[in-house]
Amino acid sequence: MKLNSIKYISKLFLGAAILLGPTSCSDFLDETDPSNLQPDVFFTIPDHAESVVNATYAGLRFYGEGAGIFSANWQMLEAVTGTATTQTGQNSDLNNLYSLTYDGNTGHIVNWWNGLYRIIGNANLGIAKIPGIAFPAANEAQKTKLIGEARFLRAWAYFNVVRLWGDAPLITKPQTPDSEDFSPSKAPQEEIYKLIVEDLLAAEAAGFPVTATTGRATQMAVKSLLSKVYLTMAGFPLSKGASHYKLAADKALEVITYAKANPAVVNLFPTYRELHQENLKNRVEHLFQIQYNTSVAGFPLNDFFPNFKPVTYSGPSGTGSTVPTTSFYETYDANDLRKKNQDGWFYTSYFLNGTGAPFELEAPYVFKYFNINALGGPGITPTRLNNLNVNLIRYAEVLLIYAEAQNEVGSVNQEAYDAFKKIRDRAQLTTPGMGTYSQTSFREAVWKERWHEFCYEGITWFDMVRLRKVFNEKTKGFDNFVGHLNLNVGSGVELKEKHLLFPLGVQEMRNNPNLKPQNPGYPLQ
Repeated sequence: MKLNSIKYISKLFLGAAILLGPTSCSDFLDETDPSNLQPDVFFTIPDHAESVVNATYAGLRFYGEGAGIFSANWQMLEAVTGTATTQTGQNSDLNNLYSLTYDGNTGHIVNWWNGLYRIIGNANLGIAKIPGIAFPAANEAQKTKLIGEARFLRAWAYFNVVRLWGDAPLITKPQTPDSEDFSPSKAPQEEIYKLIVEDLLAAEAAGFPVTATTGRATQMAVKSLLSKVYLTMAGFPLSKGASHYKLAADKALEVITYAKANPAVVNLFPTYRELHQENLKNRVEHLFQIQYNTSVAGFPLNDFFPNFKPVTYSGPSGTGSTVPTTSFYETYDANDLRKKNQDGWFYTSYFLNGTGAPFELEAPYVFKYFNINALGGPGITPTRLNNLNVNLIRYAEVLLIYAEAQNEVGSVNQEAYDAFKKIRDRAQLTTPGMGTYSQTSFREAVWKERWHEFCYEGITWFDMVRLRKVFNEKTKGFDNFVGHLNLNVGSGVELKEKHLLFPLGVQEMRNNPNLKPQNPGYPLQ
C-alpha cells in the first residue's frame, strides 16, 4: 500500500512541475531533477496546493479503471448485489464476484483498496502541506477551501474503506519509509467514522459555494454526504440508532430546505432522460460526480452495453458483462416509468447502429447511462464522444435518506412522506395516503424505493450491509442478509456472514503483516 502511494505521489510532483510552465535552459540546468522533487521542496507556492487537490480529485477515476478483460472496478459493487448478472464469462475475477466466491486475490478488490488509499495519500499531503504555503492575503480563503476539499475527498475515501473492509489502517499524515505508521495496523471502525465526521464538518465550514457546475465539492455535496454517513452509522455495524437517524434527518433536511427555496438549482430532474445528458452534468440533481471527458478519460460504464448487439454507432459491440437480472427487472410495477423502455432505467429495444431501424434486444439492459447524443438515437448524428460523468450523490438519495431517517426517529411526518412521494411521482406511481402507513410499512416502502431508484449506482450493496436486509425479488419483501439467496447465478447463491465485509488483499498482507488477521471467513492465501 505504501509503495504504491509513494510512486503515485512522485507522478503528482512531476505533473505539477510540468504545469508550472517552461523555464530557460540555464535555469533548468541549475534546478533539481523535477522527477525527484520531494514534498518539502514541492509545496512552496499556491499552484502546488491546487495541484495536489486536483490530483486527489483525479484519483476518484480509479472507479472506472480496468479490472481485467471486459471489466472495470465499478462492477465489484454491482456483481455482489444479486440484481446483476453477466453475458460473458472471460473474467474469472468478475465471475467470482457474481458467485460470491471471491477472495483476497480478486483483482477488483485489490484495485479498490489501492485506489482509495491513493486518494487518502494525496489528501493527506494536501492537508499537511497546504497550511505552510504562503497565499496572498486576498486569497487566504482559497487556502481554507483547498484544505476543506482535501478533507472532503479523504472522508469519501475512508467512508468506502470502512464499509468495504471494516477495521482498516487509519493514516492521516504523509508517509515516507521512515514513518512510524509505514506498516500500520488496523484501526477500529469507530475511529475511522470519527475521522470521517470530523473531516466533513471541517469541509462544511471551509467556505465552499452552495452549488457549482465545476465538479468540485460544494456545501450541498458535503451536507448530503454527511447525512449519508450519519444514516450508515445509525445502522449496522455501529448501530447508533435514534441519535444518528436524527443527525441524518436534520442534515438531509438542510439540503431539502435549500432545494425548496431554489428549485431551479437543486431538485429532481423532471424526467429520467436528463440524468444522462452531457449538458446537465454537475447540475440540479447531480450533487457530486466523478468528472469524465474523453480528452482525459472517457465515460467508464460501457460494460452495461449488451453483448455484441448494434445499439451504438460502433455496430455489434459491447461486453454485456454487467446486465440486469430479469428477476429484478420484473419487480418494478408495470406502470413504473423507470421500467418503461428507453424512458427510465432500462431498454428492451433500440435502433440499429444507434440510428437505424428499431430491433428487439430480447432482454432488459441498463439505459440509465446511455448517452444518446454520443452513441446515437432517432434523428441524431452521434458525436462519438461520451463525456458523461459518474454519479456519486444525487438529490434523489437525499430525499430518501430524509424519509428513512425521519421515520426511524419516531414515525413518518408530512415532510418525510412528501420526500418519499416526490420520488414516486416522477416514476408516475400512485402513492397511498400518509395515514395508511405504519412505521414498519413505511420503512420497507422506503427501502424498496431505494432498491428501485438507485440500482446500478454502487449504492445497493452498502444498503444491504447497513440494513442487514436484502430485497427478495420473489416476495417483494425483505430477507435477512445472512441466508438470502441472490438469484443472479444459476439456481442462486447464498449470502453468508463473511460477505458483510470484503477480504483484505493477500499481497497487501504479505507486504504488511500488521494487517493480519484476514477478515473472518476468508483464506489468508
